[in-house]
Amino acid sequence: MAGGKHNKARSIELIEFVARAIFGLISLVLVLLSVGLIVYSAFQLGAIMLDPEGSIGVGLLDAVGYTVIAIAVFDVGKYLLEEEAIRAREMRQASEARRSLTKFISTIAIAVFLEALVAVFEAGKDDVRLMLYPTLLLLAGVAIIVGLGVYQRLSASVENEVADDDDEPIADANTRKAAKPKPRKAG
Repeated sequence: MAGGKHNKARSIELIEFVARAIFGLISLVLVLLSVGLIVYSAFQLGAIMLDPEGSIGVGLLDAVGYTVIAIAVFDVGKYLLEEEAIRAREMRQASEARRSLTKFISTIAIAVFLEALVAVFEAGKDDVRLMLYPTLLLLAGVAIIVGLGVYQRLSASVENEVADDDDEPIADANTRKAAKPKPRKAG
């Protein structure tokens, strides 16, 4: 019986090690992809600067867009490395999960808004009828921000309620201690 439990524990440890290694590999690939986006952006910007016909404004906006997307990809890779490969645990507190998710979603929202901004400039120059895509992209960015705000509000409310529930027994015990009369010394 003890041997079966030992083998099961070793199997679980092996599976956890393999999962951590896979998450570590995935995070490394994501970090390399983010570096690749930055390098690609720099080369594209260099090519536009050298081309006398190149549109530097659009090239700069594209470079910023690639950089923001690279930051988002890097952030996901960093998150996977820290939370899944190194710590290999679930988040213990709701506030910790809320902060990580807020940071990640904020980066994604910035990328969406930046892409929408670039699309607005490009569509505005070419044909105003092409503004549907940038408009929908802007609405998607607004929906992301509103959703994040609702999530923040609801999760903060729940955290406060849980914290209040955790504090009540302690306060009751302290109140009882304070209300309990101290015995007097005789004499």
